[in-house]
Amino acid sequence: MGRVQNKVALVTGGASGIALSTAHLLANEGAKVVIGDFNIEGAEKVAKSIVSRGGVATAKFLDASNAESIKEAVDYTVETFGKLNVLFNNVGVTNINKDLDVVNIDLGEWDRIMNVNAKSVLLGSRYAIPHMVEAGGGSIINTASMGGVASDAIRTAYGASKAAVVNLTKYIATQYGKDYIRCNAVAPGLILTPAAESNMSEAVLDIFKKYNALPYNGEPDDIGYTVLFLASDESKYITGQTIEVEGGHYIANPTIADSNAFINSQDK
Repeated sequence: MGRVQNKVALVTGGASGIALSTAHLLANEGAKVVIGDFNIEGAEKVAKSIVSRGGVATAKFLDASNAESIKEAVDYTVETFGKLNVLFNNVGVTNINKDLDVVNIDLGEWDRIMNVNAKSVLLGSRYAIPHMVEAGGGSIINTASMGGVASDAIRTAYGASKAAVVNLTKYIATQYGKDYIRCNAVAPGLILTPAAESNMSEAVLDIFKKYNALPYNGEPDDIGYTVLFLASDESKYITGQTIEVEGGHYIANPTIADSNAFINSQDK
């Protein structure tokens, strides 16, 4: 307990999934947490849940596509708790119906995804950094994706936006490290959020599992604990890094699962 005691954290997209898990873990370890989300009712529900367990949390409406809304959430955090030590830039969008291959992608969708997934990270950091400097330092954690380092048949804008997050993380770390501000990213693989489980069949989930080095898919807490580590002073000498939390899905020759299955079939 107490890994982030007395720190103040703003968690964007905190009403569900990865950020919901992270908000609870930060609060459990002593942080005061603001849950920023477009779904304000969901954010308030998370805050109440944290408070009911003895934590400190509040909710604030946040539209990650709107610069003023992001600034208001940052300012609200400082006005409510007196400082800002941790920013978790987690909001992200995707659309498999419009975010297609390069020839067929909807260009309006490209602009929307880049605005939310990449620009919101820039803006959140832009507004948070002066407050972190005043507080004597801080930790910014950005949600990237394995889609930012490995290509796919579709989701071109999503992958490009997450690649931008990976590189923007390095720029922030370089430019503000002397102010005791660290910036790192987490790149999740498949994570079994409620949205993933409701939108993906067991057969598809099993395909992902097949190509993992580990015999299971990830869960929101797997990302949450990584963010908690990066938010804490335990990671005080780590900055500019993207930590891949993906079960070993991308580490091996992609044919290995099928090759092993073929070899085993021959043995029989």
